Amino acid sequence: MTRALQQTIHVACRQLGLDQDDRRDLQLQVCGKASMKDMGEEDLKAVLKHLEKAGFKKQPRRTKAFKPAPRSDLKLIHVLWRKLGEKGALERPGRAGLNAFIRSRFGDAWASVPADVDMIRDQEQITAVIRALKAWGKRADIDFDFARSPHR
Repeated sequence: MTRALQQTIHVACRQLGLDQDDRRDLQLQVCGKASMKDMGEEDLKAVLKHLEKAGFKKQPRRTKAFKPAPRSDLKLIHVLWRKLGEKGALERPGRAGLNAFIRSRFGDAWASVPADVDMIRDQEQITAVIRALKAWGKRADIDFDFARSPHR
């Protein structure tokens, strides 16, 4: 809870246009401690309450409703990942596992890794992910040849 309060205070200060020095002066004035590391939960709540009186408005949390992948090549990545999961080759078969795989596998090679697989737009990156998943499937003896698939 303490970390969440600290993050909310930072958001409030950005919203109100307070820099780090202003924030520390405010904290010192409200609870007698300039550093959030020295504050307990009650101190942080007091600072947040003061920021709310100054005009900070909390934004409602957005829920993430994932839409289907926008492109067929991205859909293929999801299909390959699902097939790996169905065959028991994955520790984390869901979307979070796929995103973690992409971060761990390509994080050093790419300049930046998108937060979600469906945000990848670079065709070379998409192709690299597809190749990596197909290679994994081959090592796990999974047939990805959809033309020969009996479920077609």
